[in-house]
Amino acid sequence: MAGESDLSKLLSGMRPELNPGRYVFTTVEGDIPAGVAPVVTVAEPEGLTLVVRQEEADAAGLAYDYVAGWITLRVVSALEAVGLTAAFARELAEAGLSCNVVAGYHHDHIFVPHEQAEQAVAALNDLAHRSG
Repeated sequence: MAGESDLSKLLSGMRPELNPGRYVFTTVEGDIPAGVAPVVTVAEPEGLTLVVRQEEADAAGLAYDYVAGWITLRVVSALEAVGLTAAFARELAEAGLSCNVVAGYHHDHIFVPHEQAEQAVAALNDLAHRSG
């Protein structure tokens, strides 16, 4: 399926969805610990970054200092689309919210401070409605 690249369609069709749970960013050297099922991995020279459920990190004794809510934009965006990340990042920044973005093959995923996740979804929905 080809992803959407028209910015106005991407913004109006975002349909942000807050995934249940609390997620943390952590790093390991070597293999992923048993019992840990990352939703994101990023290989960096310093180690393997993992985004995992907080309870999995706790059970595995992994260190972290950022607890996030995970928002998925349900619109299927083309990887070459221009402006989507900038638009929603600006919207969240104007609301005083940090965001960490991961682009999947089909969807964009946004990690925001867990205690502000509902506020972030509301801001994204507002942007979508203004863009429609």
